[in-house]
Amino acid sequence: MTEKRRGAKAAYQESTWHWELERTTPRHGDRPWEIAHIDHTQLDIELLSSLGKPLGRPWATFLVDAYSRRLLAVYLTFDPPSYRSVMMVLRVCVHRLGRLPQMLVVDGGKEFRSRYFEALLNSYACHKKYRPWAKPRYGSVIERLFGTTNTEFVFNLLGNTQASKTARQMTKAVNPKQQAVWQLPDLYDFLCEWAYEVYDQQTHPALGQSPREAWESGLDLGGQREHRRIRYDDVFRVLTLPGSPRETARVYRNHGIQFHYLLYWNDVLASPSVVGTKVKLRFDPFDISHVYAFVHNHWVECITPSYYGQLHGHSEREIALASTELRAQNRDSHVRTPIDAKRLAEFLTKIEAYEAVLLQRQRDIENQVIVYHIEQTREQAAEVPRPASLSRLPQNDAADELSSRFAPVDLTTLQVYEEYR
Repeated sequence: MTEKRRGAKAAYQESTWHWELERTTPRHGDRPWEIAHIDHTQLDIELLSSLGKPLGRPWATFLVDAYSRRLLAVYLTFDPPSYRSVMMVLRVCVHRLGRLPQMLVVDGGKEFRSRYFEALLNSYACHKKYRPWAKPRYGSVIERLFGTTNTEFVFNLLGNTQASKTARQMTKAVNPKQQAVWQLPDLYDFLCEWAYEVYDQQTHPALGQSPREAWESGLDLGGQREHRRIRYDDVFRVLTLPGSPRETARVYRNHGIQFHYLLYWNDVLASPSVVGTKVKLRFDPFDISHVYAFVHNHWVECITPSYYGQLHGHSEREIALASTELRAQNRDSHVRTPIDAKRLAEFLTKIEAYEAVLLQRQRDIENQVIVYHIEQTREQAAEVPRPASLSRLPQNDAADELSSRFAPVDLTTLQVYEEYR
């Protein structure tokens, strides 16, 4: 009625909405895993590198279940929002819980319009929904959860940026950059503990129970739906990687695949049936020294044989910055020297001379620790051998252990050394 009389904008003010997650928004969805929200925020804290140099504020990506308000996955990085963050938070979700939501609600960011993101969702029957345009209330997606993260977790840490919000009153004593002590891997560990243990068991005002309790009761009512389980294996990890702009790459005889000025090789590429054909390509944005090619109906890893040592551990962003710097050198010197693997490798060995690439390198080192942390399975942690306690040893062995540890020492048997002058 209001829309007919006063128009759509007036009716919008009276409409209800459930596409954003405030603390008081009623639950929506009929069960867990039906609807989930994904969004990014920059945490209000300054971080340091492992060498003690300031690296700035990190970006957090949250995946939240709409029914139970449970945090399904958290990812932390120095890189601004991109397809890398989106893919990694989905990888964390499958690694932790073994499946993906049936519907993902996202905003209009370009990282959510990536064809790699679309292909991954299609592969696992996951639907994507965009929030409406030009409606500001829909824009504050999980803003309250971001605020809760800051007030309950980040603002209790040294280096938080509360003081910088009143810049005129800020002194050196309270400057966040001067107080920064946290590094990205350590912050990620404690952020995960807060998200998966502390927040997960707090009573939510919109639910009247904790997210974990709402999750468990919802699964009892809606069922586990085991047919939607996803194995966290090499195939899934490859599907979370981006591909080349043209999606495929040609295989050249005795050279392999060319991508990002680099040549990649695997012995499978020497087959006559493969040479000259175009194969699907996926690359690791955190380590440009290897790519994956789809050959003979399975993914094979290809590496840069000549410069693997120099390029191992360098990210896609770092290679892009290095290429930009080399092109700028060509313009300044009026020399048209082609950019190839040799020039990139030599440039990266002299990385200390270039501030922009060096800063990205330090951030990538911290980001790779997060990726390594995610890839470690819980089973590996359980297999770490631990020293047996005395209570588990037989009585005779325990007595021998104690007697050998506290046995008196005969001073006459000790070797006498010369006096130090």
